Amino acid sequence: MTADVGAQLRKGVVEYCVLGLLSREPMYGWQLSETLTAAGMIASIGTLYPVLGRLREKGFVTSFDEASDAGPVRKYYRLTAAGVERLDAFRQQWAPFQHTVQHLIEGNPVHD
Repeated sequence: MTADVGAQLRKGVVEYCVLGLLSREPMYGWQLSETLTAAGMIASIGTLYPVLGRLREKGFVTSFDEASDAGPVRKYYRLTAAGVERLDAFRQQWAPFQHTVQHLIEGNPVHD
């Protein structure tokens, strides 16, 4: 996969990946960044904060501060009810979309 294609694919789904991670548990920015960076979804923590800002503006995530035993107060992020709905809608559309793309790029009929 060329870098351009990979970057476009990641850009299209990274917000949903963040929602998916937060559906498991509230997480602070560094946790999210480490997970997404390790998976190759973002380049650095600097890439994450604009994504979190957009998700907050849209009402899909909210944040809260919590004391940390390992240092300063951490800002945690969690899904809102609207974020849960948004993630559920994406999950319902993702499998059929992925299936269609897979068949099209392999040259198979779309309807099995």
